[in-house]
Amino acid sequence: MHRRQILQQLASAALLASGGSWSELLQAQERKRRERIIPWRNWSGNQSCLPEARVAPDSEEAIAALLKSSTGVIRPVGASHSFSALVPTDGTILSLARLSGIIEHDASSLQATFWAGTRMSDMGEPLKAIGQALPNMADIDYQTLAGALATATHGTGQNFPAYPGYVQGLRMVSAAGEILDCSADENTELFNAARVSLGALGIITRVRLQNRDAFRLHTREWIDKTDDLLDNFDQLVAENDHFEILPLIFSDSALAIAHNETDSPADPAVEAEGDQSTTDILDALYRHLREYPRLRTALMNLVTPLISFEEEIDDSYKIFANVRDVRFHEMEYSVPAADGPACLREILQTIRENNLRSWFPMEMRYIKGDDIPLSMFEGGDRCAISVHQHYDMDHHNFFAAIEPIFWRFGGRPHWGKLHSLNARHLRKLYPRWEEFTRVRDALDPQGRFLNAHLRSVFGVAA
Repeated sequence: MHRRQILQQLASAALLASGGSWSELLQAQERKRRERIIPWRNWSGNQSCLPEARVAPDSEEAIAALLKSSTGVIRPVGASHSFSALVPTDGTILSLARLSGIIEHDASSLQATFWAGTRMSDMGEPLKAIGQALPNMADIDYQTLAGALATATHGTGQNFPAYPGYVQGLRMVSAAGEILDCSADENTELFNAARVSLGALGIITRVRLQNRDAFRLHTREWIDKTDDLLDNFDQLVAENDHFEILPLIFSDSALAIAHNETDSPADPAVEAEGDQSTTDILDALYRHLREYPRLRTALMNLVTPLISFEEEIDDSYKIFANVRDVRFHEMEYSVPAADGPACLREILQTIRENNLRSWFPMEMRYIKGDDIPLSMFEGGDRCAISVHQHYDMDHHNFFAAIEPIFWRFGGRPHWGKLHSLNARHLRKLYPRWEEFTRVRDALDPQGRFLNAHLRSVFGVAA
């Protein structure tokens, strides 16, 4: 026996010798076991659990062996950046942190294969080294590749789909421990479903992406009237490679951001800045003037036109991503592109008329449609509208007041963000819902990859 086992045996013998009962011994052993379990919590702090085990296999074969030899629920975890309850379980949490980095690449096709546990923030440099780049990126790059695909994470731009739209092939370990290669030509139905899977089909271990040649972006930011930006939204989207707006709630203004490809030499920012200084100002305005909404709006309308921003040119992956150093909770829905401005206007009007308690800016982006069954963008272009709440403020009532607006516009919730829908509602929003659930039922009939949240999402009884 190992030294720890010998000490445990001696401790048990001492307890019994002193008159302790077997029940007391078992309770003591259970306490020790639970003390060794490491709690899990997501980035914003709204999701947590105490899993039976946390594992980090270092190979596909180790994952397959684990699935073959174990029972109970297994949930994959990436960077813990989802706000929805995709991960929590009292079973096993499986991290892909030890499966990270580039595996291979093809210079002629501009494709590269990465381990699925690679952080998006760790992909830019190795891709640049081989002359490649991701065509588009989300404004946060903390996620792992597998997590970004599972939730259909996206950037913005009318010619750019979400991350799953660039997947050319992937490898997955099924609940039965079978290692499966998937592409448009191999395990085709599984490939179509697995590109956006919520981690409910199996453990994705590697992903082959269609990239492009490395490039630089010129970014420009400015403050304008929200109504003017929404009136001209289609034109601004068409004129810029990547365009989005961040409305400042309880004001008449919004921040506009445009990224465009350029051949000009790099002119980077002196230092990447986070959100803390900006959010501190908005927070102070809210806390001191929340009972005087008209005065707050007047002050914000007075100050925001005076704000100016420096332009920047740098490698694409350095421009796309932002430093997010202020925690928040988020709800996001994607509505048909033509309805985006009207939906956003109704949300802003609801916030102002009801003096809803929040101050965090919103966000609206444009995403090209795709043909992936559970992608929020399946079937056509959409506008993604995000609503945020500071982590130490109540988000439940705030989101509950706004979510029905998304429903009226046919919105689909972002899989990694907060929403209140279950299978009864969701299947009506996705024309290819049954296609996905058929694949899931066949691949994982015992529900090894389903926690309570996903059983609700897919309508699978415990």
